[in-house]
Amino acid sequence: MKKYLLVILTCFVVNTASAQDFPNKSYQSNYETIMNRTEWWRQARFGMFIHFGAYAVPASGEWFKSNKKLTTEEYQKYIDDFNPDLFDARKWAKLAKEAGMKYAVLTAKHHDGYCLFDSKLTDYKISTYMPERDLVREYLEAFRAEGLKVGLYYSVIDWHHKDYPNVGNHPQREDEGYGKQKFDWDNYLKYMHGQVEELVTNYGNIDIMWFDYSFGEYKGEKWKSRELIEMVRKHQPDIILNNRLVGDGGSSIFDAEYPLGDFNTPEQQIPEAPIKDQYGNLIPWETCLTLNNSWGYKATDSDWKSPQLVIHTLVNCVSKGGNLLLNVGPNAKGVIPEPSVKILQEVGKWMSKNGESIYACGIPELPKTDWGRYTQNGNKLYAHWMYPHLGGINIKGYAEKTKQVILLHDGSEAHTFTSWWGNQNKDNFFINVKAYPHFAYQLPDDIDTVFRLELKNVESDQ
Repeated sequence: MKKYLLVILTCFVVNTASAQDFPNKSYQSNYETIMNRTEWWRQARFGMFIHFGAYAVPASGEWFKSNKKLTTEEYQKYIDDFNPDLFDARKWAKLAKEAGMKYAVLTAKHHDGYCLFDSKLTDYKISTYMPERDLVREYLEAFRAEGLKVGLYYSVIDWHHKDYPNVGNHPQREDEGYGKQKFDWDNYLKYMHGQVEELVTNYGNIDIMWFDYSFGEYKGEKWKSRELIEMVRKHQPDIILNNRLVGDGGSSIFDAEYPLGDFNTPEQQIPEAPIKDQYGNLIPWETCLTLNNSWGYKATDSDWKSPQLVIHTLVNCVSKGGNLLLNVGPNAKGVIPEPSVKILQEVGKWMSKNGESIYACGIPELPKTDWGRYTQNGNKLYAHWMYPHLGGINIKGYAEKTKQVILLHDGSEAHTFTSWWGNQNKDNFFINVKAYPHFAYQLPDDIDTVFRLELKNVESDQ
């Protein structure tokens, strides 16, 4: 992953025009194509990111080689020691499914250049050290078997390739002698494009290609992005691409000339509002988030997010029309750390009862509140009671708009009132679980209690 967080999202959110406003027919056509292509993904809402590679051996995150400014020779001992003999993609896939995830993205090659697939263009790959093993293939087969959509992460930068210059965060960025050697950029692009073509031609249907990352002048056509995307779509017409060939920010995925991606990728944070283009049209987006503070395995990082925080983050993303791609970083043996497993299992328990308030849901007709968030799917409005609140929650003006209110926790009909402790305002519509004696005056779900309001002839944006 990119090391530094995307700290400003204002460049994404420019809402000065009404939705479905387009500058020309080409822009509108691109918009409609992207929204149709991403429909399944926007309904899925929740996925697993997997950062796995030889950087798990030093156990200090995927930027270890760059942070320590190691040469390829110095880094080689970690490549030699990388032996994920306990790697079992089936266990990973079952965990993702148990957590309620609908898709996954695995790092086929990260910035260090080491490949988890059997590339014919390099010996710097897992099959050189573990003959007959192709971890990408094993991952794809296992996750497909669980009914999950599959994606691959591919870094367009490469700290190992001889023709990739020591620019940006290259480990030898301060090595003047190294920088004076001749780099054949066209040869590097041929290699990079060739590896991507291997991934989209040798492994069956790929649902998502997650490129990482652009910086400075190394963006857009510096990567020959149009040629790269045309090649990918030739082999995989329905594949979904992220926007990181473009660089940080920008709403150019609907560009009238040639879109360079299908969705935006805020990292380690949630936008304050739905992401829109300069014409007010919704942009598909996905927040990628770590479970602790590290993407790749880091043995000393025990700052784990709680299941509650993960669920609240997921709800928050969906309420703004976005997805959550939640990361795990398996250790050098190929095992997902036990704290990650326990968190995902707890998330899965909540999802098993409340998943309908996430899947296929999007931006609600009501704004966020002090007690939680709303999500919506057509005429079903979901009230997520996340935070302690005295008395019932008051969804003003909805008494006459609502056919029925159901508590998702157990499917029972919820108690509603139009007055509460002397509050008899005209528009009151209180929902209160404290009327349930068997809940002992506590919310039935201390993470997020969800009510489904079935509305009368209401539609919402997704």
